[in-house]
Amino acid sequence: MKILVCEPGKHPYVKDIEHTLENLQAEVDGYIQAIYPFEEEVGVIVNEEGLFRDDLAWNRTVEKYGPIKGTFFVCGLGFEDFTGLTDEQIEKYKTLFWEPEIFIPTPNGMVVLHIVD
Repeated sequence: MKILVCEPGKHPYVKDIEHTLENLQAEVDGYIQAIYPFEEEVGVIVNEEGLFRDDLAWNRTVEKYGPIKGTFFVCGLGFEDFTGLTDEQIEKYKTLFWEPEIFIPTPNGMVVLHIVD
């Protein structure tokens, strides 16, 4: 299945993986959690324990959810399971997540800087 992988500090890229729980967990380095910030039939798959793990770097802000730690990926949603993305979805979410972000903690909260090419 075709997914869009977003790693901290990098541009997103397309990856074709076999659809198994082990492969999904390997992409996010742990147990998976699906979040659904968009109206479109896509899911953002994150590390379930990401916010509590010090060994994962801050990655990007995802609308309606806030900052995400560690690698995450975007995939399609089928009737009962995750599916691969269409080419149109890949382009849409690659554009959305193209700019890596840097998170700087301050006494007043987190400051987010976008890294522009």
